Amino acid sequence: MKEYSAKILLVDDEPDILEIVGYNLKNEGYQVFTAANGDEAIKKAKKKKPDLIILDVMMPVMDGMEACEKMRKMPELEHTIITFLTARSEDYSMIAGFDVGADDYITKPIKPRVLVSKVKSLLRRKLQVEEIAANSGSTKLGDLVIDHDQYKVFLRKEELVFPRKEFELLSLLTSQPGKVFKREEILETIWGVDVVVGGRTIDVHIRKLREKLGDDSINTIKGVGYKYVK
Repeated sequence: MKEYSAKILLVDDEPDILEIVGYNLKNEGYQVFTAANGDEAIKKAKKKKPDLIILDVMMPVMDGMEACEKMRKMPELEHTIITFLTARSEDYSMIAGFDVGADDYITKPIKPRVLVSKVKSLLRRKLQVEEIAANSGSTKLGDLVIDHDQYKVFLRKEELVFPRKEFELLSLLTSQPGKVFKREEILETIWGVDVVVGGRTIDVHIRKLREKLGDDSINTIKGVGYKYVK
């Protein structure tokens, strides 16, 4: 996937947002498709198989949360990045977004040029992670098997579902079991230096990993970072 030719699905019930943001993304050479609600977004995403979906939360017919959760279960969108674009910045809303499989969270209002910069960063990270995964094969640690080629995780032969960022975080931590990965290193490696996310983002993803792998699978080194130990 070359960054300039990436396909982007922009989903919002506000025509002005679709027009302004879509215009700026098209000017960067991206292929842009639009939808006005979650139900329409699912149909468009299944047909177009975009590299990135920018998804509003509050929409009629089907909101962004429900749409994201449904799209994360679609095999054809397994490698698609989904980021929410919404005016809701409360912690509970952000956590809910990650819980249904979002990769990132961008709050309104945002200047079109800043959004374009974030989009470029997200797509660069996608390309870099795919290149790393393509050369990684699989990782086996006890009862845990990580298939980097197919983005699949198995624990005691049972397949577990991991959204993209959770998978990338797990891959990083298990790449060197026992090593303490500093929070700054995790943010830069998984989200990139150009994407602004808070420390709360890491905490949410670590919590989700522990829920699936067990509370004793990842240790917190207070004030420093995390390490995989199980």
